[in-house]
Amino acid sequence: MTMTSAAALRREPLPLTAVTIDDEFWAPRRELIRTRTLRHQEGQLRRPGQQFDALSLTWRPGDPDEPHIFWESDVAKWIEAASYCLATTDDPELDRAVDEAIELLAGAQQDDGYLNVYFTVVKPGERFTDLRDAHELYCAGHLIEAGVAHFEATGKTRLLDIVRRYADLIDTVFSPDGPRAGGYCGHQEIELALVRLYRATGERRYLDLGRRFIDWRGEQPYYFETELRHRGTPGYFGTRLPRKPGDLRRFREYNQSHLPAADQAEAVGHSVRAMYMYSAMTDLAGEYDDDRLLQAVRRLWADVTGKKLYITGGLGSDPSIEGFGPAYDLPDAHGYAETCAAIGLVQWARRMSNLTGDGHYVDTLERALYNGVLSGASADGTRYFYGNPLAGDGTVTRQEWFDCACCPPNLARLLSELGRYVYAQGPGEAVVNLYVAGTARFAFAGGEVTLRQDTAYPREGRLAITVTHADDGAEFALAVRIPGWSRQPAVTVNGEPVHRPDLRDGYCTLSRRWRAGDVVEIDLGMEVRRTWAHPAVAATAGKVALERGPIVFCLEGVDHDCAVHSLVLARDAPVHVVPDERTGVVTLSAEATADDGTDGSLYGDRPPARRGVTMTAVPYFSWANRGLTDMTVWIRDGRE
Repeated sequence: MTMTSAAALRREPLPLTAVTIDDEFWAPRRELIRTRTLRHQEGQLRRPGQQFDALSLTWRPGDPDEPHIFWESDVAKWIEAASYCLATTDDPELDRAVDEAIELLAGAQQDDGYLNVYFTVVKPGERFTDLRDAHELYCAGHLIEAGVAHFEATGKTRLLDIVRRYADLIDTVFSPDGPRAGGYCGHQEIELALVRLYRATGERRYLDLGRRFIDWRGEQPYYFETELRHRGTPGYFGTRLPRKPGDLRRFREYNQSHLPAADQAEAVGHSVRAMYMYSAMTDLAGEYDDDRLLQAVRRLWADVTGKKLYITGGLGSDPSIEGFGPAYDLPDAHGYAETCAAIGLVQWARRMSNLTGDGHYVDTLERALYNGVLSGASADGTRYFYGNPLAGDGTVTRQEWFDCACCPPNLARLLSELGRYVYAQGPGEAVVNLYVAGTARFAFAGGEVTLRQDTAYPREGRLAITVTHADDGAEFALAVRIPGWSRQPAVTVNGEPVHRPDLRDGYCTLSRRWRAGDVVEIDLGMEVRRTWAHPAVAATAGKVALERGPIVFCLEGVDHDCAVHSLVLARDAPVHVVPDERTGVVTLSAEATADDGTDGSLYGDRPPARRGVTMTAVPYFSWANRGLTDMTVWIRDGRE
């Protein structure tokens, strides 16, 4: 869409307290996060010698369990997730646990505001000397996000005060004439956190600090290389980094410091770092009305979604860097698709949509949310995937925890914050981005409006939006996203068909004076879709995927008496929809064929025989919950 100003169509998510979710798909999952996942994660963080223990600052050289460089981030994301739960649910036990964690952070904070266990007890005197590897500012960013979230959810300022003291110190150290002028973090995160802190406090210096971190990145001389010479030691991950001159550019790309941010056009390097940086750039484009940053994130979005995005919304095909490979390099079994990267894509997509007013960004958000994110946790909420492959040989399983435990609390905080993704509000408009049963309150100049959304999505494609309250017949535009896969949505207002709905920028927009009792009904249609990848994607050559609504489906060996990679689905084979209580959505069923083996020889001069098989496809997010089994998203395409 064409824009004259980056901030012209800016939308804001609704506060969590303005949204209720009683959806049959999402409400049980969110309750599971609060009652089981967060308790399970707290138990992991409280293990002797782990994250909570480290905050006591009692570790000494020679002791076991040396504190890790990013342990504060695990605690911070857990606090953030719990805070979002506390915004909408009275949970005294969880509230006490959060307050206790905050007091541990307060006890670990130094007199000048510094808060990082590793550089307090393991490497004292070496603060901000290893920005490339040591995650100091990354941890600070997650602490800041937790402080803002806890304040907005509970009204308490204890953690907000802690992180503001730390942010003030960082602002001094990284001022234009400070001792670390020109520096920035090897793992982006603090940039977007500082925007959040500015919006919560109104302190412009936090916004300007975040802008400096983005502007300094990629400038020459390259900061990390200057830092390395001054430090004289290899750095935390120094032994793993490229040493050959020919690899130097690849490492610069790894943390997106190879070019100034506003000049970047191709998504390279570590995918989570990229998502967090692109999110910050999008925020800053809006706050500063900066068209260069806006055009940069648009270029990067086109590269990511046009050449490097898995069908599940996963990102990162190269396990060696947890990041992007070349264009169309999307291996299914040996890719990476880290859960945190899909979460980062969801966060970035929301920002892009809110900044531009374009709902097509939410199409990608929804793809990542229902597939690449949800697959990251088990059905019982206590086991996790770090990477999310699109094919497995029967050895892939979720883990209870990781030494690098970034994904579990990250997933918890996203799902706990879901209400901020469902709706948005712009000047004179109420925006419905996701189809989730519940209510939302909007405050317009003419008064308050409450909308009630009813839907069985993603099992069905119908939704009803009822105006349950409208002060004095409020006049506003109701913008409901219509996903790109919905070819002919049927729209009615108070039972009357809308023959030519206003479909622009991915939304059906209905402008009128609304009154309590008005009902908008939309039937998106939800047919099973066959999807083929670009011919340049080698892993999918001769294969097809099945989708329905936002859900990507896969085959699991537990449902078949043959290897799933041997199944062939004819193009004219009908695919039937079967309700499925286990996943809360549906399964798909079709008559297929399977290779039936040979005479036992490794090679032969005749093709294998085929036999008929009833094929069952389940939602990708649900796989690996029924024991070890092989799996594939991409199915052999029967062209004959």
